[in-house]
Amino acid sequence: MTDDMAAQTESGEGGGSGGSDEDSDGRRAGDGREGGGLRDRLVYLAVLSRPRFWLYLAGPVVVGVAAAASAPADLFGLEAVALFAYFLVPANVFLYGVNDVFDADVDEANPKKDDREARWRGDPVNTAVVAASGLLGVGLFALVPRVAWPWLAAHFFLAVEYSAPPFRFKTTPLLDSVSNGLYVLPGVAAYAAVSGSNPPMLAVAGAWLWTMGMHTFSAIPDIEPDREAGIRTTATALGERRTYWYCAATWGLAAVAFAAVDLRLGALLAAYPVVVLGIVAAGVDVDRAYWWYPVINTVVGMLITLGALWRFVNG
Repeated sequence: MTDDMAAQTESGEGGGSGGSDEDSDGRRAGDGREGGGLRDRLVYLAVLSRPRFWLYLAGPVVVGVAAAASAPADLFGLEAVALFAYFLVPANVFLYGVNDVFDADVDEANPKKDDREARWRGDPVNTAVVAASGLLGVGLFALVPRVAWPWLAAHFFLAVEYSAPPFRFKTTPLLDSVSNGLYVLPGVAAYAAVSGSNPPMLAVAGAWLWTMGMHTFSAIPDIEPDREAGIRTTATALGERRTYWYCAATWGLAAVAFAAVDLRLGALLAAYPVVVLGIVAAGVDVDRAYWWYPVINTVVGMLITLGALWRFVNG
């Protein structure tokens, strides 16, 4: 995310809707402008939340719950359900809403906003929905044990300061990449909430490195728009080719960290550096490869979850 990641999973992050349909006034459907109607506003907010990226936040919750569960009831406990529900939709509205508010000027020149995503249309209702989505997350602190609080607090801090002043991490090379650890923090919080203890720190480190690679890869299509807007990121500083190598390195380190926890996890995560090196070798256009990762990430996340459940069922 963030989108980045932010990511990709894009969906565009947003699902492909809201890019070309027009209403009777000739406006793009879902632009969220005042007077556009409830349907158009809902379509706009859905596109803004990047539906194909929803599992970037909710997926780690599923993995964290599955890894921490010690009884079947843990999988569907109040904490697990509340965390999943929040990070599936409201958290994405908040994260990408904040991103789009502070990137409104830059996004005028961003080609991804022409079809897959939506440009910010800042009327009071849209702004209120984004703010309310963030406030809803505060309620999670009342539902989870204190051991999960630091992870939740870190997530919300990074979700805001990635895009917003005073830090606006996304405009500082390397910090833009490191700050995308915000995507794994819901999963760490979920593990802590269900188990009552923190997960292995090597697993947290591996997941954080994975997000660094994922974020930086997803920023490659934005290199030219960001340079034109005067925005400095890891990708603009390195350039396209060296950014591929950066992604391969961070994903490789992530695989090593996970392998230290479980060799099977390391083998699974090794697919990421292999794929990105294949993209470079085959000369695949990044604008095309960018949209592969929602599927890759979903499959990998599913396999990790199934592995955790297998351990849970078979001991």
